Amino acid sequence: MTRANAVWRLPLDGSGVVTRAGLFVQLFSPGPDGLALDEDGNVVVTHPGLGTVWVFSKRGEPLYQVKSCAAEMTTNVAYGGKDRKTLFITESKSGKIPAARPRRRLAALPVRA
Repeated sequence: MTRANAVWRLPLDGSGVVTRAGLFVQLFSPGPDGLALDEDGNVVVTHPGLGTVWVFSKRGEPLYQVKSCAAEMTTNVAYGGKDRKTLFITESKSGKIPAARPRRRLAALPVRA
């Protein structure tokens, strides 16, 4: 799974080079898996084994949780749909892709934090 059950922050300097890695958020086992960013820079993280998708602020504060209606192995997440506000969640145990409509939409890439 993920190193130390954590999501790591990798700040970039003006030329795009990583300056210093640091802990962004730490979850308990089995740890985080897939992630995406919303238009406000919040970090959306799947937590397999819990059937959960967490939404954290840019500072790592938990904002809200989306529970999968399919099963417990949420492995990845992506925004889509015409307005990029539908959150698609891959669920590896059931093979389903449930969708949710959170408050924000996907950030336009590239993103720098």
